[in-house]
Parts: sequence; structure tokens; C-alpha cells
Amino acid sequence: MSKNKKNLIFFMPFIDRGGVEKNLLLIVNYFSKKMSNIKVCTSSLDKRKIFNKNIKFLSPTIDITERINIRIKYFLCLYTLFKFLCINKNTVVFTFQANIYCVLICKILNIKVIVRSNSSPSGWKHNFLKKFVYKLIMSKADKIIVNSFEFKNQMQKELNLRTKCIYNPLDISIIKSKSNKGKNELFFKEKNLLKLVNIGRFTDQKDQITILKAINNLKKKLKLKLIIIGYGEKKYELFEYIKKNNLSKIVRIKDRISNPYKILYQSDVFILSSKFEGLPNVLLEAAVLKKFIISTKCPTGPKEILLNGKGGLFFKIGNYKDLSNKIIFYNNNKKKLKERTLVTFKNLRKYDLDNNLKKYYYEVIKFL
Repeated sequence: MSKNKKNLIFFMPFIDRGGVEKNLLLIVNYFSKKMSNIKVCTSSLDKRKIFNKNIKFLSPTIDITERINIRIKYFLCLYTLFKFLCINKNTVVFTFQANIYCVLICKILNIKVIVRSNSSPSGWKHNFLKKFVYKLIMSKADKIIVNSFEFKNQMQKELNLRTKCIYNPLDISIIKSKSNKGKNELFFKEKNLLKLVNIGRFTDQKDQITILKAINNLKKKLKLKLIIIGYGEKKYELFEYIKKNNLSKIVRIKDRISNPYKILYQSDVFILSSKFEGLPNVLLEAAVLKKFIISTKCPTGPKEILLNGKGGLFFKIGNYKDLSNKIIFYNNNKKKLKERTLVTFKNLRKYDLDNNLKKYYYEVIKFL
């Protein structure tokens, strides 16, 4: 282990169970085997046990409960980071959340900052003020890392920002191991039905309501069951739609389970309904388990993972009728479409765990 001269702080104010958090964990634990003086700045101290023991934590001095608004957690962590950097100038910051504010603080204090940008700016491309501020501040970052080449091209074309593309490091062994733990537990108990799964936060971006509308459209045409795994502010809207349309017998919502892979393993099809992404980890995880994927052609990531449709099926963003048609098409052509699943699986080589972790390390070490 090398003794790096500078402190390296990974900034992630709120750690949950999403794709960004999984990538943070893999990257931080890998770095901790290579160097000392690593810290994670976060409010989520309950997540310390998932990190290697030699990693130190930088957190707000006041107790933060789960119920506190996430924006307040961001502010408290930003203030904690600011105080630390004022005293410890010999530091490099690698930020995963609240990137604009983190870059601003670092540049005020003349601190090197690396940004890991996680989702496409397409979600606010019509908000010209936000776009202007984002471009202005992010251009001051010392390095911006994105997770797909489509994302990289978009940042260059729309914002004139130069970035480095490093794919999400994918731990195939853990996914397979966890998927095997649910073999004695049946999540789809009925026989001869089409088993569908969606995993993601319940937000406008993830747009699970479109999936529910498709299921409502298909409930008298196909024998199927859908399990949605996630959490978020749209939870009650989804429950209300299920209740209003009498879908409770064919749709289940499972909230914040620690091992979604055991359910995904038992499914036939994974559906991604997002309006925009960066590089959706969950599509890679579905591909590892050789599940057929039906996804929106949203920016960015799905087209890259599914090789422009050679590895799955696409439907139009927010169009439940198109999704319904794609589900019917899959159901009627399962054997013919099986080859597409194998195409996606073979494409996973470029997301190799060790190779991509090394790429992160070599990019960051330049600043230490």
C-alpha cells in the first residue's frame, strides 16, 4: 500500500442502495487496498460496515436521522467538507453527489476536484438557467468522469465539456452469488405466466407508472405478474394506481429489499422505463442473470448496453401502448428472442470489474 502525500476524500452525502452507491463502494474499497489517507464524507454512518475497515469517515457532528430531508443532508455534508478543506489544503476531492456545489467549494478553496457524473443532463435540457450554471461550474472541475460513451458525446455536444469515459465496474460474482440465495423461495408462485420485474427508485425519472399502465392494458390479454422493487416519493401514486385499476393480484411492490437479485433471477423479463439515465447498473445486472430486457431508448446507456436493440427490445419513453406491444411480441417470440439475451451477456466484457477499477485508479492517482 502506497503512502500518498495528499488526502483523498470521496464525497457522497447520502448512501443508499442504488447503482451510484454500488459503484462508490467498489471504487472506494479498491482504492483503500492501494493507498492510505482515504476518507468518505457522508451522513450515512450506518453504512460504514460495508466499507473496508481502514477507511475513515468525515461526517456532520450533529446526529442525522433518516427522516431529515436529503437536501439538508447535502448541505450539512458540504459544510463539513468545507471546514475540513479550510484546514487540510493538501487534499483531492472525488465527488459522486451534489457535484455542482462540491466543485464550487473546491474551486473557492483552490482544491483539486474530480467529478463522477452519474446521469445524463437530458433530464433538464430545457431548463436553460440550470444548463448555464451547470456548464459554468463543471467546466472548473479538474476531471469529469462519465460512465458511457453516449453520455460523453452528449456532454461534449450539448455543454462543450470534455470528459473521460470509464464504464461501471461490474461485480458479476456477487450478483450471481446473491441470486442463488433465493432458490428455495418462490416469488412467482403461479405457473405458466409471464414474470416481469422492475427495480429502481420511485421517481418521475424512473417512470414506473408507464409500466403499470401497460400491465393494466394487458391484464385481460396475457397471464402475467409484475414485481416492482424500490422506494421513493412516487410510491403512493403507484399504490393508488394499482388499487384504482384492480391490479393488486398481478402487481406487487417490494420496498427496499437488501437482495433484489433473487427475485430478478426468477423473472423472465426486466423492464426499464426511465426517461434518462447515465449507465443504468440494473440493466447490467439483469444481463448478468441472462434476463430478457425491454427498455426505453432513453439517453444515456440503454442503447450502449443493448447494442442498439441487438440485445433486447426498445419502447418509446412514456408510451405504455408501445411497451404493451413489446411485451406481447416477446411473449409470442420467446425462442427467437433468446439469442438477444446472449448477445447482451457477451457484451458485458467491457464492464469488467478489475479493468474498470484500474482505470479509475490511474485517473485519480495523477492528482495525488
